[in-house]
Amino acid sequence: MSNGPVAAARMSPLEWRASVSLASLFAMRMLGLFLILPVFAVYALQLEGGQSHFLVGVALGAYGLTQAVLQIPYGMASDRWGRKRVIVIGLLLFAAGSFVAGAGSDIYTVIIGRALQGAGAISAPVTAFAADLTREQHRTKAMAMIGGSIGLMFALSLVAAPALYPVIGVKGLFELTGFLSLAAVWVTTSVVPPEPREQDPARRVERSALAAVLRNGEQLRLNFGIFTLHVVQMAMFAVIPVAMVRHGGLPVSEHWKVYLPVVLGSFALMAPALLWAERHGRMKLLFVAAVGLLALVELGLAAGYASLHATVLLLLAFFVAFNILEASLPSLVSRVASAASRGTALGVYNTTQSLGLFVGAAVGGGLAGRFGEPAVFVFGSALVALWLVVAAGMRAPGDGGRRA
Repeated sequence: MSNGPVAAARMSPLEWRASVSLASLFAMRMLGLFLILPVFAVYALQLEGGQSHFLVGVALGAYGLTQAVLQIPYGMASDRWGRKRVIVIGLLLFAAGSFVAGAGSDIYTVIIGRALQGAGAISAPVTAFAADLTREQHRTKAMAMIGGSIGLMFALSLVAAPALYPVIGVKGLFELTGFLSLAAVWVTTSVVPPEPREQDPARRVERSALAAVLRNGEQLRLNFGIFTLHVVQMAMFAVIPVAMVRHGGLPVSEHWKVYLPVVLGSFALMAPALLWAERHGRMKLLFVAAVGLLALVELGLAAGYASLHATVLLLLAFFVAFNILEASLPSLVSRVASAASRGTALGVYNTTQSLGLFVGAAVGGGLAGRFGEPAVFVFGSALVALWLVVAAGMRAPGDGGRRA
């Protein structure tokens, strides 16, 4: 009897296996996507049509547009026909798009390949699957593993891409992405635990589920947050790599010298903050503080990104805020949604995330081309300031549901 509460307080072996294996699906897929970010703006200059800032932005964000269109259908399909089946289909489409983009010699073929990558919109089924396989008290941990894997792969890509670029080029990075996706198919079929059989409520998709999700105020706050976070991310990396070459005199092959210490430092700073907030029930304070830090980073980049030293410090602050928010948001969505509409709710959430990826890349490239690079960060700071207002009234994450 005495072991019951202790056992309940720990994740079971099945929950660990589910969380780690599903996080690895995200990791393999997102690493391939993010590997392109630090080097594509420079590589695109070699492509036919790649001299257009706008087209470069469209190429970076095209996969986000098709994901935005398909995330809700994927989430609803996984509610009805099963998570694994939908995930495998999405991974195969993602692999096909990677190989198409790698074969392209002009910007338009790369855009087509990136759009096909986005057709593999598996984020909603994966996160819904994680929620299916974990108990309520451990769901935040599982979602944090998935969200953390995104931040970790983003960070790793910024270090690995400049090192791989001189060796295999961007074409090789696209091909590597395709092979990673095929490896993720094997993980899905062989490593991820079977789907629970007692999922009748999840299979009987409520006709009103989508409307209910779209009317949920807390869901709308979270959707706006993930949209803003990825607008800022993509807009920044439509500008930063070129700026470090042009203003910092740092060739792409040496960008890892900036990203590696920044990435390691951000995780060292983030982890104690998360542990303290969880232990003391101050997750909302940390969440809102991270949004505020993001706004300050955007303002700082608008004022001083041309200085390499300032850019390094601001990137460190950006990654601290990004990793905290990326790890927190999907967990909150899974807790807001009911079991019967979880795939639908996460589909809506991932749709807004994908829209953010597309809008950020396209707007970032467009603003840089028309008004200059600082305009990208002025736009980002205004958008994050609006998010700060929206986040101030949210239900406190991990703080017993209190509002400020």
